[in-house]
Amino acid sequence: MEIFEECGVINDLLQVGNETEARNRLIRLLDQHCKEGIAYSSLLNHLIRELGLFPYLDPETSSWQDRFVFESFKVDIGQEIPVTLHREQSLVLKHLLDGNNLAISAPTSFGKSLIIDAYIAIKKPKNVLILVPTIALTDETRRRLSKKFSNEYKVVTTSDVQLDEKNILIFPQERAIQYCDKIKGLDLLVVDEFYKASQDFDKERSPALLKAMMKLGAKATQKYYLAPNISNLNDNPFTKDMLFLRLDFNTVFLEKHEMYKETNKDAQRKNDALLQILGKQDRKSLIYAGTYSNVDSVGTLLIENTKREPSDLLSAFSAWLSTNYHPNWKLTALVKRGIGFHTGQLHRSLSQIQVRLFEENKGGLQTLISTSSIIEGVNTSAENVIVWSNKNGKLKLNDFTYRNIIGRGGRMFKHFVGNIYILEEPPSPTDTQLELTFPDELLADVDDDQYKKELTKEQLVKILKYKEDMAQILGQASFDRLRNEGALISGDTELIAAIAQAIISDKKTWRGLASLNASSNEYWSWILHKVIKLVPAGWDTTYTKFSEFVRAMSSNWSHSIPEILDQLSEQDVTIEEFFKMERNASFKLTALLNDVNVIQKQIVPEHKIDIAPFIARLSKAFLPSCVMELEEYGLPRMLAKKIHASGLINFENEKLDLHSAISVLREMQPTIIQKVEGLDSFDKYVLDYFFDGIALQEPRIAAAT
Repeated sequence: MEIFEECGVINDLLQVGNETEARNRLIRLLDQHCKEGIAYSSLLNHLIRELGLFPYLDPETSSWQDRFVFESFKVDIGQEIPVTLHREQSLVLKHLLDGNNLAISAPTSFGKSLIIDAYIAIKKPKNVLILVPTIALTDETRRRLSKKFSNEYKVVTTSDVQLDEKNILIFPQERAIQYCDKIKGLDLLVVDEFYKASQDFDKERSPALLKAMMKLGAKATQKYYLAPNISNLNDNPFTKDMLFLRLDFNTVFLEKHEMYKETNKDAQRKNDALLQILGKQDRKSLIYAGTYSNVDSVGTLLIENTKREPSDLLSAFSAWLSTNYHPNWKLTALVKRGIGFHTGQLHRSLSQIQVRLFEENKGGLQTLISTSSIIEGVNTSAENVIVWSNKNGKLKLNDFTYRNIIGRGGRMFKHFVGNIYILEEPPSPTDTQLELTFPDELLADVDDDQYKKELTKEQLVKILKYKEDMAQILGQASFDRLRNEGALISGDTELIAAIAQAIISDKKTWRGLASLNASSNEYWSWILHKVIKLVPAGWDTTYTKFSEFVRAMSSNWSHSIPEILDQLSEQDVTIEEFFKMERNASFKLTALLNDVNVIQKQIVPEHKIDIAPFIARLSKAFLPSCVMELEEYGLPRMLAKKIHASGLINFENEKLDLHSAISVLREMQPTIIQKVEGLDSFDKYVLDYFFDGIALQEPRIAAAT
């Protein structure tokens, strides 16, 4: 009778047009059915249909009309069995199949990515490019699409790959820019998390993302931009002629526990509340800590107050971390307690391994402590989301980011209800207006004639001065050629002008760049110091410490990470700093050196210096090219070293590219564990994960829909 009465309440809400509340109550009712093992009645199925949640229908207990809907909304998504879309997913897919350009805002649980899979399976485009915010999400997307479409498409995630007739390209924005000139045309450009193009939400990444959207958008027949929690989209050149759809359609319910009212800003009460939440239930939990220092603090708290007998798998993981990274690293102690952490600075493979362990039903990680990387780097979720901090770095959380974080609670068919524990006061609810404008850091790439109306007067003056200064220094013809070729990575007019001015005012000193091509790293420090000082803010470390780190990093292939840390003992480099500086060296320093190299070749061609070989090695963190790329695919460098030492693959062969290496690894998979010496149990677990991600799709038998 209680269930029947609740169905009546839901029906009444539907009759008065309150669909959101009706859907929330229905999802909670479905959760009750799931936990108590209650079969769905025909009435419940009818309400599911009325609220558009078609995937939740049970065909066995539905009326023929509801079963018809369940079958009618099935689509091919590239796998053996078609799946049923919910009402709003079907609407978005119809718009795409009709050829419309779409910018959509929908909740995290909406299933936006599934629509991409359906589009590819049905429309069979030649070239699709998907822009994702992080390399971690690049690998996750690659794994999903490779399993479905690898027998028909070449799935490309790295630079310098020869394209086939049909391609799915998956890149973060910086890598996509490098491909702009290689791609003649795109059938579909997808931009995931396109809100990051606004400086209000990602000041560091927005210039590169806008540049990629601008250049690739011009080559795309159709565009599909995805974001959560956007209320309005301003008129702008980046989403011009796109249909904006705001879809507030949730497929899970978020049960909020406002515990900050009880803790009342008392640190000890907050600690006790966290321990109580984690101790009273055996459920997967994501802890949003907000900052790197908070991740460390929460980690310390849990080490001191959590006791748990580790599984064999987690004991092996802890020992593996101790051997390959650092024995005193906090993570080695945490994982024994079923706890991991996720930040944007970790090695890609290490983040991927922890997410894989978090997804394990038995023996894996129970809890993940995270910065905002968990909402932008991977598509994972949990039954519990604990908002430990209301900060995002140094700033307070805004409502947009807060809703993204709590949106990680719950998952279709797994957790109808996500429990949200809020330990610090959340931001006030607000509508989010997304403003996309040209930032100053992009001005060097902007055609001021084409976008005159969208630029401010101050920006137009900056561009004019930049053109005049650079034409005077380089010569008009040389400057025009560099712009047309896109030879300069930075779009920051002030930085490029500063590089040119520094070189022309001291030509003799800049001959020292040649030392970077020397076989010895003995004389690198002073010239690296000079290059890094071109960036006034630096990269959160001293110039000397960073220069010495780059020198030590040059032995990445021949030495282990613990050995490199020993080399840097005088600089007191921690394992956390190692991750951060390696990332800055292989991305930010590489980009800076590229622009220095291009400009110095124009200003002082008589020096005949070209540090492109050094830049190429630095961009791979001084690892063999495909070793760095394989690490993004889930094969850590330490395992690549063991495979290389066995003689099975010569990773130092410069002709060995990523796809050739993957082909060889696939062939040797059945025997690799027997032939590679020194593999421990966790090495074998990681290899299993890696091979799962490069498995070829089995030929599909056409399924009736």
